[in-house]
Amino acid sequence: MIFKRVGDGRPYPEHGLSSREWAAVPPSQVRLDQLVTTKDTLQLAALLDEDSTFFGDLFAHVVSWRGDLYLEDGLHRALRAALQQRNVLHARVHTLEG
Repeated sequence: MIFKRVGDGRPYPEHGLSSREWAAVPPSQVRLDQLVTTKDTLQLAALLDEDSTFFGDLFAHVVSWRGDLYLEDGLHRALRAALQQRNVLHARVHTLEG
């Protein structure tokens, strides 16, 4: 199993973080098997594109809410890590109270 669970949507409240605010969150390592995805589909082009992070953040975005870690952005990065037989992902983790 790659992920803890494959979700469909964001069950947590809107956090309102801008790209600049995400960039201020320091990255940390997160185990893939602790992540719940917020998307159940992937664009294959994003997975195969070596420059897929050229215009975006280098790190995945994860929201911690009610004891779960939700992979909000970076599904292709997480799957690429799994395909490379890595069990951790470097991500920016934002904690929501609730």
